Amino acid sequence: MAAIEVGIRDLKARLSSYIRAVKSGTTIVVTERGRPVGRLISIQSSPEARIAELAKAGFLQWNGKKFRPRKVSPVARGSTTVADLLLENRE
Repeated sequence: MAAIEVGIRDLKARLSSYIRAVKSGTTIVVTERGRPVGRLISIQSSPEARIAELAKAGFLQWNGKKFRPRKVSPVARGSTTVADLLLENRE
């Protein structure tokens, strides 16, 4: 997949042409004063493909397995329980 670096001013001036490039699969790296600040990528790829791309770029590590939702359980700091905090908040 090709990547193009473009400054913010140029991006604003030729946004339509850059959007066409993104639709065709090109990644656009947006820079401000020569420093990367963002990336435009096509959303047509699957989430797994995007995660694999991030892993390939070194932003994360992924073993390739499917994601399972994590069970979240609230934890209160200190000696106060979550129930006490809820009751206090209702008053």
